[in-house]
Amino acid sequence: MAFEPPPRLVRALGETAPGDDWLAELPEAARQAVALRELTVERVQVPGGRSSLVVLVRRPDGSPAVLKLAPPRFRPEAERAALAHWGGAGAVQLLEPAPVGEGVLLLERLHPDVSVRSLPEAKALLEAAGTLRRLWVEPPGDHGFESVAERTGRQAGAMKASSDADVADLVGAALAAREELLVSPPESRLLHGTFRQSKVLAGERMPWLAVGPDPVVGECAFDLARLVRDRVEDLIAQPSGAAITRRRIKRLAESLDVDQERLRGWTLFRAVESGVRARRVGRGKDSELLLEFAGWL
Repeated sequence: MAFEPPPRLVRALGETAPGDDWLAELPEAARQAVALRELTVERVQVPGGRSSLVVLVRRPDGSPAVLKLAPPRFRPEAERAALAHWGGAGAVQLLEPAPVGEGVLLLERLHPDVSVRSLPEAKALLEAAGTLRRLWVEPPGDHGFESVAERTGRQAGAMKASSDADVADLVGAALAAREELLVSPPESRLLHGTFRQSKVLAGERMPWLAVGPDPVVGECAFDLARLVRDRVEDLIAQPSGAAITRRRIKRLAESLDVDQERLRGWTLFRAVESGVRARRVGRGKDSELLLEFAGWL
């Protein structure tokens, strides 16, 4: 089978690392991973994600699984470590706890085309929040996961270097919020790191399970902040979008026992960071939506 990377993956990697050899080597790497595990390939998942190739496969015993291949810069070994620590509680099950090939994960098969985003908005937020709560556990004692301070420090540096004058006030507010939030974080938990509705898929073992973590260790409000802006295009399209956003922050904070102001602060930082990054790589429409959303906060 030809393991052709989906266009979405090609575009995304072209934005973040043009000229990278990983895409060119991907078809052969996928063939080797399949052969090593004696898998039967059903299909490449399309449109797939922005950071990995996802292949629907069957194991030698006929059971369904997913083969995932990701470049090193997206930290697939950190994903493996987090999934192993969660042990299937709230997240997709890792079928190979020990590494078998760099950047290759064999995972439990969920329903790849059915995410919690398919539910009505209120129900989707409820189910997503319940899934996220199960992931917030103590990290392993000897973990090598990045901290929220480290990750956002890199992001803050990139924001300072690439922001334009017309967004300087928003960037300044986001950076100030980060500095204040890092002074005294209330807890240190293992976090999903990139959680949103589309990262929660329907399963057989449990109704909903999280996939695709970029794990980080820090306070829960940081993880929840990305969920606040889910369906941002719908929020922006509504005259009452700002009021809906404020209610969403309040509702999510109360339902997950997170400080409302800390959630607002991390939501601001993450929205501005994403908006500035989208502008930097030429996704002008996404940037405009995110920065308008951030202005409400």
